[in-house]
Amino acid sequence: MTATDTPDTPGATAAGARVFSDDELGYLASQRLGRLATVAPDGRPQNSPVSFQVRPDGTVEIYGYDLGASRKFRNVAATGVVSLVVDDIASVDPWRVRGVEIRGTAAAITDVDPPQPWLSREVIRIQPRRVLSWGLDPDAQGLRARAVPGGA
Repeated sequence: MTATDTPDTPGATAAGARVFSDDELGYLASQRLGRLATVAPDGRPQNSPVSFQVRPDGTVEIYGYDLGASRKFRNVAATGVVSLVVDDIASVDPWRVRGVEIRGTAAAITDVDPPQPWLSREVIRIQPRRVLSWGLDPDAQGLRARAVPGGA
């Protein structure tokens, strides 16, 4: 497999390891907004609402309008540490929340063709290292947490 090839399984690493379960992929595809936590060089946290896209290789990309001028982009360029939370309230009676947290390393990349013409040419590309999910399977209780073998 070359650097430009993508795995046959959506959400899988080049080595074939699954990054996301089918439930997680379905949920992430149904959501439009998440919150990206980054860390500034001085250690201060920042949390920003973002749109995101899961790529076939299991990486997650964050695009935006003038993303390269944002603090989150500068934080990723400086520290490379991120966490993305995508969650919602599925029901209030009975109370049921669901979501996915993606922890990993990230790169601030420039000169990328954006998926929409109004987006800037910068992207934050997340390599998942740990995935946590909850509430996606109504028959299962609790938190699912696992390390991603080799990262995405």
